[in-house]
Amino acid sequence: MHGLINRSIQRFVVDEYGQDIWQRVVRQADLGFANFEAMWLYEDALTGKTLRACAAVLGRPQCELMEDIGTYLVAHPNNQVLRRLLRFGGQSFADFLLSLDELPQRARMAIAQLDIPPVDLQELTPLRYRLCCGAGIDGYAPFVAGVLRAMADDYGALVLIEQGRGAWLDITLLEARFHTPRAFVLGAKTG
Repeated sequence: MHGLINRSIQRFVVDEYGQDIWQRVVRQADLGFANFEAMWLYEDALTGKTLRACAAVLGRPQCELMEDIGTYLVAHPNNQVLRRLLRFGGQSFADFLLSLDELPQRARMAIAQLDIPPVDLQELTPLRYRLCCGAGIDGYAPFVAGVLRAMADDYGALVLIEQGRGAWLDITLLEARFHTPRAFVLGAKTG
């Protein structure tokens, strides 16, 4: 697993619950180190072990934790780079959904070793979608649901996201302009 993923889990715990809780996770998972390095590669099993330790320390189901991490990665002020990458998906939430199949390639353009599981979107009607995300990857659908909820809010859309069996998410766009979207400018500020 790319260290960026593990580092994101660590940043989520520290930003949302504090450094002391992260240290408890480190001990619970028996990591043998205090911090993940963003650009290193780690065994996939270590990521699972860390997530299980987070769930145990926080006393929360892992699927809820995964959804919160997905939301955090888009909505927290420390993660504006990811938000910007996702906002390039289109002018509206519906455009964004229809561009999700391009996300793994866009992510690899930013970080070549980052392997994001593919997603498969089916447009059932102009307002209803079904998304298969990372079949066989435990916890990936709740994570994607968290990202989608945060992006819907970013676009100002009101959506209903329901997790079906396994890796399926059912998405209903209830209102495209429910509230004012967050500001997004194509060019980043410099200086």
